[in-house]
Amino acid sequence: MFKYYKLMIKIKIQLIGDAKMPNYAHKGDAGLDIYSAEEDYVLKAGERRGFKTGVKMEIPKGYAALFWDKSGLAINHGIITMGGVIDSTYRGEFAVILKNLGDKDYKVEKHAKISQVLIQKIEEAEFEEVNFLEKTERDEHGFGSTGLN
Repeated sequence: MFKYYKLMIKIKIQLIGDAKMPNYAHKGDAGLDIYSAEEDYVLKAGERRGFKTGVKMEIPKGYAALFWDKSGLAINHGIITMGGVIDSTYRGEFAVILKNLGDKDYKVEKHAKISQVLIQKIEEAEFEEVNFLEKTERDEHGFGSTGLN
């Protein structure tokens, strides 16, 4: 049986107006829904813009907040999330960068779900410079080499 572990995160909301608290839509969901705190805005086809959320979080050391697309926005309207890594040392307001890849304008309404955020454990890597890397079956073959055709 899978056991869920809870991580306590401090959150400050309502930096602007009546911002909404991020929340999990269902028990066991990986991503917290994040909402726009700004007034309605029409994101034109091809446009990219940052949207304020009215939320600050204190992410514990060893973790990061990662913004991801809302699948419904992506499939139905071509709205994707960009630039979505928040480090544990950041204490400013979260903003979500949205890009409209669709062919129609999309209205982002105040309090609309615009992204989801995953709180994930982060491993800090150490690097060793070497002259050779271990060979693999795939080796340096990329960009379609695994059978896209």
